[in-house]
Amino acid sequence: MAEVFVAGIGTVPVGEHWEKSLANLSAKAILAALRDAGDIRPDALYVGNLLASAASEQTNLAALVADNVALTGVEAYTVEAGEASGAAAFRQGYLAIKSGYVSATLVVGVEKYTDVVGPDAEEMVARTADYDFEALNGQTPAGQAALLMRRYVHEYGAPREAFGILPRLAHSNAVGNPDAMYRRPLAEETYASAPVIADPLNLYDAAPYADGATAVLLVGDDEAKKLAHKPVRVAASSAAVDALALHDRPDPLAFSAARLSARQAFLSAGMDWEDIDLFEPWDAFSVYALLSVEACGLAPRGQGWRWLEETDISNEGQFPMLTMGGNKARGFPLGAAGVYQVAEAVEQLRGNVGVNQVPGAKTALVQALGGPAATAITHILSIN
Repeated sequence: MAEVFVAGIGTVPVGEHWEKSLANLSAKAILAALRDAGDIRPDALYVGNLLASAASEQTNLAALVADNVALTGVEAYTVEAGEASGAAAFRQGYLAIKSGYVSATLVVGVEKYTDVVGPDAEEMVARTADYDFEALNGQTPAGQAALLMRRYVHEYGAPREAFGILPRLAHSNAVGNPDAMYRRPLAEETYASAPVIADPLNLYDAAPYADGATAVLLVGDDEAKKLAHKPVRVAASSAAVDALALHDRPDPLAFSAARLSARQAFLSAGMDWEDIDLFEPWDAFSVYALLSVEACGLAPRGQGWRWLEETDISNEGQFPMLTMGGNKARGFPLGAAGVYQVAEAVEQLRGNVGVNQVPGAKTALVQALGGPAATAITHILSIN
């Protein structure tokens, strides 16, 4: 089967883009990605999005996106997998190239969260849970994360302040990311004194929902040979699901889909953690990233917080994480976030991120989650 390479990337800064439409945002990212790839025309388009049908009253989004950048004639689809929609779109693009049926695929993640404001916006995102048994009864994404955090503290005795390690890291790294919403460091005392949004979850444990768009052009072997820059190879891509509702899982803290997805990606790539130079976990909530550290095998169950305390996870450290600010500080454009992860990792592997550069980075693992790991999608990228 064909190898798959990232030929071009294009991003829009994450933020509140009140004046822009889904078509505007996606066009800016797409045109940048095509320029970066040397204007290769894609054969197929996959759009990762969560909220367009509810927030923007737009279905058939992929056709709109394609038409807006003069790509009529290609096949185009919208991919939805909760908050992991962008990662799922990337995986579909990867599979399309891998199959040999297309030679170039454009993947776009786009979200316009600000098309709806107030409680209605939170209600839309809550639909990623089991609607009949969770969302309909008032459960929210923050509520789910709070339940998991409380249970984790109860079962493993983790100190409450341990959950601040990753948010503080994210804000520190976002200072050097021009696409990030919050380019300011987060002091330990500021985290500790933040208002509670769903006990024990505080304001800085949750990534801020936002607008954004990013695009990635994928190509096969033949097209990759023509590129002016060294392409980044997609060494593996894997997906897994778990029970959607937390109450249907034998162990809600296990994040089984994240474990399976990471394990399958490692097997496919013929790699393990010693081969990985940087890790981009899913920090929609701080507890999710911590549970992913355990699920993916970096730390034993219940000891992820100790591992984070004892390991240098800065960009210059032994195991860099959230190297461009993650969802927490870059901002969380929901269905587009999984493509932002990929684009940021590609820039790291190209050596193009300035003060945020992980020295000698050659291989990256990125993982996106839909809800509390109801869906987990893992990619391994390599410059080798």
